[in-house]
Amino acid sequence: MSASASLAMTQLATLAKEVDEDKVTPGVLGFIVFAVMALAVWGLMKSMNRHMSKVDFKEAPDPKADAGDAAPSGTAKPRQS
Repeated sequence: MSASASLAMTQLATLAKEVDEDKVTPGVLGFIVFAVMALAVWGLMKSMNRHMSKVDFKEAPDPKADAGDAAPSGTAKPRQS
């Protein structure tokens, strides 16, 4: 190991001792991951909103409803005893 590598390891070891071992923080990487996920969710919601606005909710008329003996939708036909 070279002298500069040894010096770097010594400095990193002293920095590691200064950090509280019982305290865990997400740091910059955690913030970046959270920001990327937030942007992805925002983009997905914007895309979903765009696609949902294209949906037509009008139902086509039911051809069976035109028959006289058909029950209205949502109701059951009475049983014959």
